[in-house]
Amino acid sequence: MALRDAMYGLAVGDALGVPFEFKARGSFKCRGMEGFGTHYQPVGTWSDDSALAIATCASIKARGCVDPADIRLNFEDWYYDGAFAIDHNVFDVGNTTSSAIVEGMGRAGANSNGNGSLMRIAPLAYTDASDDDIRAVSAITHAHEISCDACVRFVHILRDPSLIDQVELPESKKDVESGGFVLSTFTAALWCFVHTSNYRDCVLEAVNLGSDTDTTAAVAGALAGEVYGYDAIPAEWLEVLRGKKIIEECLFA
Repeated sequence: MALRDAMYGLAVGDALGVPFEFKARGSFKCRGMEGFGTHYQPVGTWSDDSALAIATCASIKARGCVDPADIRLNFEDWYYDGAFAIDHNVFDVGNTTSSAIVEGMGRAGANSNGNGSLMRIAPLAYTDASDDDIRAVSAITHAHEISCDACVRFVHILRDPSLIDQVELPESKKDVESGGFVLSTFTAALWCFVHTSNYRDCVLEAVNLGSDTDTTAAVAGALAGEVYGYDAIPAEWLEVLRGKKIIEECLFA
């Protein structure tokens, strides 16, 4: 297990998906890194998914432990000042995440089960975080049990990918939902991993599902990065990936 593998896997998947976010399945075809598109960002730019995962890593590195209160401070620095974001540009923030940071507490309602904690939870797989620790980090923004439990399940899978066999997945792509609901993202990311055999195909499959393209590919990319390793990420994608110094500075393991 290597944090670097997962973080680069996450960031590359995120950057692949950014130009296509909100586009309907079948209305486009992602074949590699592109720029501009939905958020009009330069090629290789990752979004809040990676920035918040990096902010989590930075706290763990500085504190030497999982400290939800300190992680929250990093999220506030990101939200208000652009810390951990490329060019300090915060251009894509989910409603639940925004509200939770502004109000100072995670949203616990049943309607607050977007994928905003799942997308950033991967670093905890490389710590000795307990299930309660994982839930507490999810609850910084997404405090409902559905979101917290999805984060616990994903961290367990990163630690032991054979656990995917215990997850019931759709048989057909047409039944894979790729919107912002946390369980949709969880299932879609695992589906892409199970139905491909390398990093490139996994994240392209995730982006091409459409809708919440960056987050589906970020979650799938973290898993594929963990399993296939950094060297399996296409070199041409890594070459144009922006913010590599930000990623490197946050790594704690």
